[in-house]
Amino acid sequence: MNEPIYLPMARSALDRDYLSRKLDGLYGQLDADEQTKVLPLYQGKVLLVGEPNDPKPQLRLFAASEIPTSSYLAYLGKAVDGFELAGGSSVILAVIDDEIAAALEPNPSNWHVLRRTGAGLSDLGIGIYAQALALANWHENHAFCPKCGSPTEIVQAGWVRRCPVDDLELYPRTDPAIIVSVIDHQDRILLGSQGIWEENRWSILAGFVEPGESLEAAVIREMKEESGLEVVEPIYLGSQAWPFPYSLMVGYTAKLAANSDGILEPDGDEIEKLRWFSREEIRAEAAQLLLPGRLTISRAIIEHWYGAEIVSATELG
Repeated sequence: MNEPIYLPMARSALDRDYLSRKLDGLYGQLDADEQTKVLPLYQGKVLLVGEPNDPKPQLRLFAASEIPTSSYLAYLGKAVDGFELAGGSSVILAVIDDEIAAALEPNPSNWHVLRRTGAGLSDLGIGIYAQALALANWHENHAFCPKCGSPTEIVQAGWVRRCPVDDLELYPRTDPAIIVSVIDHQDRILLGSQGIWEENRWSILAGFVEPGESLEAAVIREMKEESGLEVVEPIYLGSQAWPFPYSLMVGYTAKLAANSDGILEPDGDEIEKLRWFSREEIRAEAAQLLLPGRLTISRAIIEHWYGAEIVSATELG
C-alpha cells in the first residue's frame, strides 16, 4: 500500500499549447506545416497502426492534406520529444462522418474504442486520445446555448463555444467523481456489483461529487449511500481522466469506521451486491472474477491494495 500507484490514463506527452488557441488563422498555419498531424475520430473510435492485437498500439494519425478541414474540431497541442511524433509536431482533432470514415478505413472492425485498446498506448497516444474523446463528447452535448437555446459556434480552436445571441462563452467541463477502496478491520477490500452487470463482475464503489462538496466529503457520503458503511480517513491515491463523457476520476482509499460492524447494505439502485474480499479469496477466485479493465483507475486501485497484478477472468476471456 505504500508503493506509488500507477494510473494508465494519468499520462500525457502533449504540450496543450494553450496560448496558440486564440491565434487568428491558426488552422491555416497548421495546415501549411508538414509536421502537423490529424487524429480522425469516428463515433468515438480511432484507427491504430499495425496489428489489432499489438500489445503496444499507436494511434494512426494523418497528414493535414488527407483530412477535410471542415471536419476539424479542436487543436490539441504539440507533441513532446521522445515519442511517435517529432517534438513540436502539432495535433488536430477531426470528427468525421460516415463518408470520410469509409474513405480512410472501410472495415468497421478496424475502428477501435479507448476502453478496449487504450491500455497499451504510449504517454503521447493516451494523452491525445483522452483529450480528444472528452472534447468531442463535450461539443456534442453543448451545441445549444443553455440560456436562450440558440445554436452555439466553435471558437478559440475548439476550446470554447460561444452563443452569438447572448455573447455567452461556454468552456469544456470536467465532472469530478470519487472512486474508493474501502478497507475493513481485517484488511479486506469492499467490492460491489451493479444489477446490469454480468454475473461475478465486481469493482470498487464510486460516485459524482455534488455541488459545494469537497472530495473527502463525497467519499464519506457516497460510501454511506451505496453500502450503508461509515468510513473514515480518506486518503488520496491519484486521479485520471475518464472521457465517458468527460469525467475526472479521483481515487481514494478509506478505512471502515472503528465502531462499524461492517454489515453491508447495498442501495439496491446503483449497487445490487456487496462483498468483502481478502487477498486469499481474490487469489483463489481470480480466474472466475470479472474485474475492471486495465485502463481503469478502479483496477489500478484494487491491485494497489492487493500488492501485485491480478490475472482475472477479464484477461483470461
